[in-house]
Amino acid sequence: MFSDGRRRRAARKVKPGAGHPLPRFRWWQPFSRALLHLHLDGEGGQLHTWSVDVKLWGDSNGEVLAHLYRDGHHHASSKLPAAFPVPGGTVEVAASGYGLRRCHYVADDGTERQLVPDPASAEGRRARLERDHPAADQALGAVSLAVLLVALVLGLPQIAEEITRIPPVAEHVGTFTSPIQLPAWLNVGLFMAALLASTERALRLRYHWLLDGGLFEGET
Repeated sequence: MFSDGRRRRAARKVKPGAGHPLPRFRWWQPFSRALLHLHLDGEGGQLHTWSVDVKLWGDSNGEVLAHLYRDGHHHASSKLPAAFPVPGGTVEVAASGYGLRRCHYVADDGTERQLVPDPASAEGRRARLERDHPAADQALGAVSLAVLLVALVLGLPQIAEEITRIPPVAEHVGTFTSPIQLPAWLNVGLFMAALLASTERALRLRYHWLLDGGLFEGET
């Protein structure tokens, strides 16, 4: 959940929508676009569908925006992280370097729930695996976590060594020699495995600042 200050800052970035229809989800978009939905009662008890659409690789200007649609029509947009006011609460949206890290409805009473991924999206297909094959889902999640833990243990000492080789850093804190020295091909393989593991976790909107790149992105 966003802090009160972060939510206020995010809310100031919200811009009114243009009213255009929600674009259809295309088959080639699973890893470049996230689309999630929320059903809420509006005034008079009428049910409305709120949809959050994010182009994960950015728009034509390279800027990643979240777009909010109400009943299939563009209602608002915002830079990330975003906090969209909706009936009874706020929709909070945030991304990491691997996909969405958060897309939740936070009610005014503090309760929250994740929006439901569109079935055509990669997040929706991952959710279907979780629903239809819980054993495979748990195994895949455990493998992703294990890969990231191994990458962290083996990679951080080597990264620390490289950082302390930078002259200004070496002058102030000295140099550090990593006790772990892996060949280049193994480091590349470890990096690729960690990339896949964090992407898999992003499809489930799982995020930890230490495991999923937040340490290097300046986020927690």
